[in-house]
Amino acid sequence: MSFFAVLFALIIEQARPLARGNPIHAGLRRWARWASRSLDAGKPQHGWIAWATAVLGPALLTLAVHWLLWSVNGVLAFAWNVAVLYVTLGFRQFSHYFTDIRDALDDGDEATARELLAQWRQVDASELPRSEIVRHVIEFSVLAAHRHVFGVLAWFSVLAALGLGPAGAVLYRMAEFVSRYWAYKSKSTGEGASPALQQAAARAWGLVDYVPARLTSLGFAVVGSFEDAIDGWRNYMQRAPAGPENRNDGVILAATSGAVNVRLGGEALKATFSPDATQGFQADGIDAGDLQATESTPGREPEVGHLRSIVGLVWRSVVLWMMLLALLTLARLLG
Repeated sequence: MSFFAVLFALIIEQARPLARGNPIHAGLRRWARWASRSLDAGKPQHGWIAWATAVLGPALLTLAVHWLLWSVNGVLAFAWNVAVLYVTLGFRQFSHYFTDIRDALDDGDEATARELLAQWRQVDASELPRSEIVRHVIEFSVLAAHRHVFGVLAWFSVLAALGLGPAGAVLYRMAEFVSRYWAYKSKSTGEGASPALQQAAARAWGLVDYVPARLTSLGFAVVGSFEDAIDGWRNYMQRAPAGPENRNDGVILAATSGAVNVRLGGEALKATFSPDATQGFQADGIDAGDLQATESTPGREPEVGHLRSIVGLVWRSVVLWMMLLALLTLARLLG
């Protein structure tokens, strides 16, 4: 059932992407805000209680509904899986800026490309050369694809195989969202989450994303240049900062760099004002400040052609995931 649920959700999301400002995402923002205001007393234990309430609460509710519907009718449970994946999974929640920037660069309109990048990432891109525009678009797009697609697939697939329905998809996206949302509210309004809660959310997000980030990197290696991707991954780990929350994104970018032979890393963009995280799940979750200045990876200078290579890499990875899900679904049916 997992394979068909993901397939249906992706098809529906491509045909009719979820609108911004929808009531589901608005409700989740209110839930995260209530959890921080009601349970965050500024101490580490309170931070973990607030995080567990904000993240595990929706995941457990999703699981309860799945089991209830399954006890009534398997078709209803399947429809619930598709509905949850439609909310949490998909390319159309972030891909429009990538497509518009790529089209502008194809037309030689670098000014429009810089303007679109500035709008997307809320940064000053006015002096970026063409290659740096491409580099930053690749970095942000790959990480957004991981958080919107591959990370969700990883948690959904594992927990669904254990009979927990779509709870994994909700857990993953809520863990990412509250980490970003609470930090955003504190920076933009000076209110909201305490440092203890922000630290708990960041640490929890690093742990939740630890395995999915490496599965995404491995997938890119399999469908790209395997040896170069693994070599880039290994070299990054030798000089990476401590802590999973600092390494996950770097592992993905290092593997991407080797998989398509493109130079990534270098001077980070500087945010001109706080990014709008109020769109809930639909904000892609990569703040300009998240990508710190790092050593450049080996590879060719970023070119517009690399954007097409990235699209191919991501879609081949999707096919790989779907093949694995199909095999798992077939094995469960035959077993």
